[in-house]
Amino acid sequence: MGFIGRKLARQSAALLLSFAVLLLSGCDDEGNKQASATEAVDWSKVKLILGDQAKGLRTVVDASKAFDGIPYQVEWANFQGAAPLFEALRAGAVDLAPAGDTPVLAAATGGTPLRIVAVRRGQGRSIGILVPPDSDIKTVADLKGRSVSISSARGSISQYLLIRALENAGVKESDVNIGFVMPTDALSAFHGGKIDAWATFGIYQAFAEENGARLLLSGEGINTGLTFITASDNALADKIKRQALNDVLQRLAKAFDWARANPEQYAQVFSSANNVPLPVSQRLQSWGVESLQPVEAADVTALQGVDDLFVAKKIFPKPVQVSGLVDREVFPSKHGVLLR
Repeated sequence: MGFIGRKLARQSAALLLSFAVLLLSGCDDEGNKQASATEAVDWSKVKLILGDQAKGLRTVVDASKAFDGIPYQVEWANFQGAAPLFEALRAGAVDLAPAGDTPVLAAATGGTPLRIVAVRRGQGRSIGILVPPDSDIKTVADLKGRSVSISSARGSISQYLLIRALENAGVKESDVNIGFVMPTDALSAFHGGKIDAWATFGIYQAFAEENGARLLLSGEGINTGLTFITASDNALADKIKRQALNDVLQRLAKAFDWARANPEQYAQVFSSANNVPLPVSQRLQSWGVESLQPVEAADVTALQGVDDLFVAKKIFPKPVQVSGLVDREVFPSKHGVLLR
């Protein structure tokens, strides 16, 4: 290589070195900018609206004090059923929504912009078909020709239980007079003797059983027992809200851990917060308080199976690809640091 060639090579090397230095400096500046941006968030102006059903989340949060010290704002929005809760999520009125497996599927089928971000796994005891204590209905087969109310709307966990129960008993759905009623209205109708049987869940079931209702069949071994926490697409698309949602889920996990460790204390707080008799609350808690966990492949498979049944029964007009509904990054197996 001649003198001119060596000079050009040295100049090229120098230029490449300068470019590399600038590139690295730029990355560092960008990293600093990102760090500064995170540090510069005024969390006091960030607000999350947390949807709830029968104060199920709020009560455990208040009892455990899991939200003490949060730097952002939280507003609770309570609903008596999943159907109105998901209408609120669709309208952008809530950021987070807890619900059973079938309501989540119903909402997704209807185009509600949601993602599953966490799960609670139960045994299905808190779902059941109830009859009055003096009813002559002794088995599911006896429901033929009778009236059954389902809480709360088409596509509910109670409807899934009834479908499977009738199928197992060899009874056609068309041979049962099925109606859909919101839980509080159904409770009055049930105790007023206006319906023969009631497929319901949770606090409504506990209240009815405590007041003499007889459990004809529970969801154990039939329902998945899965309760999901869902978040709206809009909330997840907002980087700041996404961080806050991660924090909320971590705190909810701690809240449920507290409830499992303190069942009697939690039952008392739940009773006071929801204005229900303590024995009702104790009955409900005796069915188990599950922990909040990241979504796993088995949960997706179980939920897909429920969707397949409801599509086959033409309850849902089209199938949903459950795996596409899950966002595992908001609440991963290894959690980050709580916001302060």
